[in-house]
Amino acid sequence: MQDFTGNWAYIAEFVQNWGYLAVFLGSMIEGESVIFIAGFFAHEGYLSLPKIILVSFVGTLFADQALYFVGRHYGNPFINRFPSFRPRADKAFNLLRRYDNIFILSFRFIYGIRIISPVVIGASGVGVKRFILLNLIAALIWSVGSCVAAYFFAHLILEYLHLMPKIILGLVLLGGGMWYGIHKWRNRKKS
Repeated sequence: MQDFTGNWAYIAEFVQNWGYLAVFLGSMIEGESVIFIAGFFAHEGYLSLPKIILVSFVGTLFADQALYFVGRHYGNPFINRFPSFRPRADKAFNLLRRYDNIFILSFRFIYGIRIISPVVIGASGVGVKRFILLNLIAALIWSVGSCVAAYFFAHLILEYLHLMPKIILGLVLLGGGMWYGIHKWRNRKKS
């Protein structure tokens, strides 16, 4: 566990007091960034990895079920009420028609359509029992996979943190060298 002092002590205390609520709320939306941060704090001992998994599972399951029932009850009129949803909803409808159960199991991994997808699934008439079963499986895979990946990625970051200035310098030099080489090559062709 890191020894946080000064302003970091306030952050650590905040995370210990409110971290699980943040994970719950964050997992209701496209919450990978919240899960990533929670994984870091779990790695450092301020949160429990099993609790993060459980809370994110419940949060994503609750949100997806609620959105599914919005779609099932209000359907396309609800989607049409928000014109900005239409392109993403059309994409989700097409994916659902094409891939059916695979889409229901994987929509939470597709950036940009995660929130609208349960609404679309409900509006398309997918049965309640079928959605609940597939959503349970998908939410479990997502919560375990995301939380464990975040936990171990935090380990890698901390392990290689001391190399970060060298990595940044190397990337800057590489980028500068590439820019210089491309610039020279383009000017040479003009001559």
